[in-house]
Amino acid sequence: MIEIFTDGASSGNPGPGGYGAILKAGSHYKELSGGFRKTTNNRMELMAVIKALEAVKKPGQTITIYSDSKYIIDAIEKKWVYGWIKKGFKDKKNKDLWLQLMELYKLHQIKLVWVKGHAGHPENERCDELAVAAAKQPALPADVVFEAEAAKEKLF
Repeated sequence: MIEIFTDGASSGNPGPGGYGAILKAGSHYKELSGGFRKTTNNRMELMAVIKALEAVKKPGQTITIYSDSKYIIDAIEKKWVYGWIKKGFKDKKNKDLWLQLMELYKLHQIKLVWVKGHAGHPENERCDELAVAAAKQPALPADVVFEAEAAKEKLF
C-alpha cells in the first residue's frame, strides 16, 4: 500500500508555480518538488500527481492519492476526464498533463481522497510548503506546453 500526498501552487495564475508530493509506503518516505517560471495552479496540481506516480517503479500497486484539488478528484471520480478524452479535449485546458496522468493512472489500483487545503492536514501542509518553495527558486525552467499555448492564444 502506497500513500501519495500532493499539492500545487502558483504565484499569480499564471505565474511562477511549483508542485510538492510525498510518497509513503511502510518505512519508506520520499518528498518530490519542482517548479516552472510561468504556469497555473491546476497544472501544478496535475504535475504533483504525475511526478509522484512516475516515482512508483512497479506497476500494479495499490495507491491512495490525497489531494486538495477538486479539479483532479472530480474530473476522475465523476468521469469527466473520459468525456474530455473522447472529445479530444475540445475547449479544455491541460490536455498534455491529463493524458500523462491517465496513462499512469491505469497502471495501478488508485483510490482518490480529497482533503481540505490549508486545514492543518500535516502531509498536505508539507506538500504546500514544498510547492511554494519550488515556485520561488531562481532560474525556473519553462512549462513549455503552457507557454506555447499562451503565446498561440495571444496571436489570434
